[in-house]
Amino acid sequence: MSGIRRFQAITWFTAFSLLTYLCASAPFRGKADTRSDHGASHVYGQSTDLSNEVWTQRDNVSPDLRKQIDDAVARGTFSASKVKKDLVKVVVQFKQRRDSKLNAFMNSSDIVEKGRFLNLNARAVEMPVSEVNRLAGFKGVDYVSLDRDVEMLGHVETTTGALAMRQQGGNGNLDGSGIGIAVLDSGIFTGHKSVAKDVSHCRVVVGVDFTGQGIKTSDPYGHGTHVAGLAASSGKDGIPSNYRGIAPNANLINLRVLDSQGRGTTSAVLSALDWVIANRATYNIRVVNMSLGALAVDSYLNDPLCRAVRRLVDAGIVCVVAAGNNGKNGNGEKVYGLIHSPGNEPSAITVGATNSYGTDARSDDTIATYSSRGPTRSYWSDTQNNKHYDNLVKPDVVAPGNRLYSAESESNYLVTSHPELDNPNINEEEKDMMYLSGTSMATPIVAGAVALMLQAKPGLTPNMIKTILMYTAQPIAGFNMFEQGAGQVNIEGAVRLAKLVRTTLSNSTPLGSSLLTTLTPPIPLSTVAGQSFTWGQGIIAGYTHVTGINLITQYQRVYGTGMLLADGILVSNGMLLADATKLSIGMLVGNNILISNGMLLADGWAFLSCGMLLADGMLLADGMLLADGMLVSDGMLLADGIMLGDAIAQADNAQINGDYGPCMLP
Repeated sequence: MSGIRRFQAITWFTAFSLLTYLCASAPFRGKADTRSDHGASHVYGQSTDLSNEVWTQRDNVSPDLRKQIDDAVARGTFSASKVKKDLVKVVVQFKQRRDSKLNAFMNSSDIVEKGRFLNLNARAVEMPVSEVNRLAGFKGVDYVSLDRDVEMLGHVETTTGALAMRQQGGNGNLDGSGIGIAVLDSGIFTGHKSVAKDVSHCRVVVGVDFTGQGIKTSDPYGHGTHVAGLAASSGKDGIPSNYRGIAPNANLINLRVLDSQGRGTTSAVLSALDWVIANRATYNIRVVNMSLGALAVDSYLNDPLCRAVRRLVDAGIVCVVAAGNNGKNGNGEKVYGLIHSPGNEPSAITVGATNSYGTDARSDDTIATYSSRGPTRSYWSDTQNNKHYDNLVKPDVVAPGNRLYSAESESNYLVTSHPELDNPNINEEEKDMMYLSGTSMATPIVAGAVALMLQAKPGLTPNMIKTILMYTAQPIAGFNMFEQGAGQVNIEGAVRLAKLVRTTLSNSTPLGSSLLTTLTPPIPLSTVAGQSFTWGQGIIAGYTHVTGINLITQYQRVYGTGMLLADGILVSNGMLLADATKLSIGMLVGNNILISNGMLLADGWAFLSCGMLLADGMLLADGMLLADGMLVSDGMLLADGIMLGDAIAQADNAQINGDYGPCMLP
């Protein structure tokens, strides 16, 4: 039976057999919103029910900060008389109400404020490590975590399907016009022709520095300009058309959070995200690109970056985030479970990288060996020090990210340190190009695709966009869902489907209402660079996948704002099924993580039971142990076989510090 006929034959509320693979019988603990329908628990819901007995016993101090406290006690430097020796920079997330005692503590002389994020209800402060437990004990404090290091992890138009899309009737003007893409990175060199609107205007409409270095519009490191070019290079004013970005007329909002060495902090990124919320209407910011990340320690329920991303997504802003470059260890072996933060946030579109081998055809594409694999292994700890893992299936999609040429900022650190990255055929600073590899490069391709979709249909919600990108993606044969999510982004299919979505949809639209303006759904087939392929026709949701034609023909409640796609998945007694209040009839919820055969998302063979993802503890897959705290070589790939964290780690202080060392951005 064909995939489409099979979808049509499926009745709603299909219940699967008990998940018995390894940990399937283990109890589901801690991650659920226990408010239930039909006797089952909502998983990965919008908020955590604080009546949950396990959750209320959580430790509201992050594990790495707790370790610093323990280390200070062991050194004997924890006493108040020696606090000057043990200052720590933390991010404090507050509850809605704060009493006078907490306010007095926050205003005391021992607490030095480093940043205030009004739209995120959080602050960054420097304080004695001996006072952290006292701070965490206030009723108005939600979570206290380290202000972690954040650094970059670091033919496009044709191979992604953007050219095929523009060549279709009526799409010639789809170039991102009017859409604002906020690029949180190392800055953008505004003198480069690729970001020009015309000879006298620049499409970088505003630049704000959050590093403290006071350089608002330049890019001394070189990463941000390259990223911006992939998303929105104009291909005009002497820039060869083959270097054109995905959304070549989109506006760019330059939010500099990484310094001249490519390093930043969680608080700097939070400041930029807070700024986006406050200024989104002024610059029509609809997309945020984050080709950066930190080691994912805290569960997305607590992580300040994840919670900030959720705040933006709930406000209608699409957040596109790099998965990370930790897909293999120093011996070249596959490693699972090292998705970076905020890529572990379920509302974000988390992007992995493919290797296109320099060809436009997609038939030879593979997952780049360095692209970080799921599941997410961030966790929260209860007061008994039991760890409760998120175990989300990530990334959501993949896109080309290997050896991509894009705009080069003048005299930047990367190209001066590695001259081989420069394009030797271009010698003009305002037109120069360089190549980089990494999930950092794949992320702006997806951000550009989102800009095109929003130009074509401005009313799309972040969850609709995420669904369309996944549904129309091309699964890559031989790779599992932890490696590629729903598959490689297909811009031709995504824009074609997006244009058919009704403009009158809202959170009040009844479940099951018509999603499209036509009764005939689009043919799930695209032709890119002369190759035709079938869409995957499914989505990744939490720790499973969902398929069914009604994903694109009927309105699902999970497409609204303030929701997660995984809110439509229920767990009860080890079974996976669909919630009839969130998903319409005809949805099939998978019970295995699959290795793709290159066709439909639901086809292929089992790699891992979803039951394993419902249990806390270790996971075993394909002979690889997904160990807690496993660290491999940090760094963005500068060239095939050359990693910043391997080859020149000593020069850049990119050392690993225990389980929670600094990680390079994707």
